[in-house]
Amino acid sequence: MALTTTIDNAALTPVVSRRTRRPRLAGADRLWALAFATPYAAVFFAFVLYPVGYGLWLGSDPASYLQLFADPVFPSAIVNTLIYLLVAVNLKLVLALLLSGLFMRKGRWMKTLLLLFILPWAVPGIPSFISIHWMLNSQWGLINNAIWELFQTDGPPWLDNSTLALSSVIYAHIWKWLPFWTIIFLAGRMAIPRDLYEAAEVDGASRISRFIHITFPLMASLYFVCTLLSTIWALGDFNSVRFVSGGGPALSTHVLATLGIRNAFELGNPALGMATVLSALPLLIPLVILLMRQLKKGEVEL
Repeated sequence: MALTTTIDNAALTPVVSRRTRRPRLAGADRLWALAFATPYAAVFFAFVLYPVGYGLWLGSDPASYLQLFADPVFPSAIVNTLIYLLVAVNLKLVLALLLSGLFMRKGRWMKTLLLLFILPWAVPGIPSFISIHWMLNSQWGLINNAIWELFQTDGPPWLDNSTLALSSVIYAHIWKWLPFWTIIFLAGRMAIPRDLYEAAEVDGASRISRFIHITFPLMASLYFVCTLLSTIWALGDFNSVRFVSGGGPALSTHVLATLGIRNAFELGNPALGMATVLSALPLLIPLVILLMRQLKKGEVEL
């Protein structure tokens, strides 16, 4: 009898579907929603979907890749890109991690030093790179003039030698972006509980031991994410190479980003330029996948 009553009550209970639970927009509300969403959709289509789609269409011609592979500058651009990424990114982040420990020290003078240290990142990039270019001029540049005044000898041909020119580009990139990553790592260090350092100090651990056993393990995930981000950004970096060395001497310091711009605009072949840029996808796609997986874990804390 009780079972029959329960079944009858359940049958009389109205079933509320998911569709009826969701509030439905009235006709006027739909028009307002459409009116507000249309500009954003139009901007997204005009400045994201269309450029990306058009670029992929330009770079889909196999003849462009045959022409690219026949270009003698392309292999050196690949090698320069790999050197640029390996040296600039790793050296920059290692220095940033070490300097973040320096700026953890207390004192008014340390705050002033941090403010001065941030200036290279705060100033516009293109004028800074142009200034570095003229400072490295072998004839009337500031550095070689100072070497002549101090030692009465000619300075190195900074931008006339491919190795020195690429090294100058790497230096300019590190000088520009080192403050930014130092601030990121400084925020990561400040998030570490001070009790851990105090307990290690009571146990007699040295500064190096505290860094190895406390700081780096707790910041390893953040460091890995920063490495991926910096590599992705450096892969598309155009300004430091273009305005410091200009790809010279004799096109020997081009990276894929600057070579793509050269092929598209200086040579007047947009399809070849897009093929040059898309040739970096085999390296870019795994980096993006690794970055997404690392961020999905939710282990990066500042």
